[in-house]
Amino acid sequence: MAAVMGIGRFVFTPILPAMMVGLDMNASEAGWIASANYVGYLLGAILAGGGWGQGREYRVATSSLVLSAVLLLIMGLTENYPLMLAVRFLAGMASAFTMVFLSTIVFARLALLGRSDLQGTFFAGVGVGMMLSAAITGLLYLGGAEWWWGWIGSAVVAGGASVLALIFLEPPARLSGPATREPPLPAGRPLQALIVAYGLFGAGYIVTATFLIAIVRAGNGGPLTESAVWLVTGLAVIPSMPLWSFLARRIGLTATFAVGLVVEAIGVTASVATGGFLGPFIGGALLGGTFVAVTSLGVQAGRLLAKQSPRRAMAVMTSAFGLGQMIAPVLAGYVADWTGSFTVPSLGAAFVLLLAAAIAATLGTAEKAAGAARGN
Repeated sequence: MAAVMGIGRFVFTPILPAMMVGLDMNASEAGWIASANYVGYLLGAILAGGGWGQGREYRVATSSLVLSAVLLLIMGLTENYPLMLAVRFLAGMASAFTMVFLSTIVFARLALLGRSDLQGTFFAGVGVGMMLSAAITGLLYLGGAEWWWGWIGSAVVAGGASVLALIFLEPPARLSGPATREPPLPAGRPLQALIVAYGLFGAGYIVTATFLIAIVRAGNGGPLTESAVWLVTGLAVIPSMPLWSFLARRIGLTATFAVGLVVEAIGVTASVATGGFLGPFIGGALLGGTFVAVTSLGVQAGRLLAKQSPRRAMAVMTSAFGLGQMIAPVLAGYVADWTGSFTVPSLGAAFVLLLAAAIAATLGTAEKAAGAARGN
């Protein structure tokens, strides 16, 4: 997860300001590159929900992991805008395949061990990768390196992390009988509402996740501040899983999901509404402290509501998440170009997060019923 998500997906954020300067790129053009990645993520998630992946989880996850590192390297070797769009599109597909199929392997093994409570730990790798990407880009840019060295350095580190992952990840045990396909997702309002809320979450968080360092650059923060903000964002991810999981055990998954969205909306607002550099630091801390945990909580709630079809639930929710991510950066980029700042798109993103929280807050009864049914 550190290699394919923390670095493979999110290193774009700390590299983006230098790219915009070096390539004379405006916010809407940057938004399209970000959106290309999320389109690939969306398509990858949709494809991952098909029956073709049954029994092939290990091969798809590991090959996608390696491909992600190769695509990082290619980004550092080109200045061709259409090629960048294509590369980030493929990187999005690779990250979705890895997320869906690798989580299937890991979560199944945790279930066999009776340690499903550790599912959230799986996502902590995202924060580790973000911290590594902050260190990579910060050291390179403080040394006067051009933007493309950020991609090349990230490719080297992601490649090393991928090797470690391949060493430790064992293929899942083969079934004694033929592989069985998961049944269709259950119909009904609770799962549909959760999917909508999850898609809105994807649209709301991604504006800050994409443009946070560009906001720092617009405030003349300099490379050191930019790296420090992203480092704080990644660092906040690490303790977030046990903290939010603790709360979820007390008030439930969907209620905690809603609370996390509200906290994240506060951070998104603070990133542009608080004067000086304090706002981006607050925004980064609250973004890192929520978005990975909220992602995990949403997935866990979806798996609970669709307990007979966990991989399908994961794929559909990831698709909704990817759709939100695909649309929001482009809109935010155009609005930022039109208004001259990221204030309006960030406030719009905060509103979307609050709307998602309001929807999630209505699902407590359905979660209790699903939990009771699973207990039986």
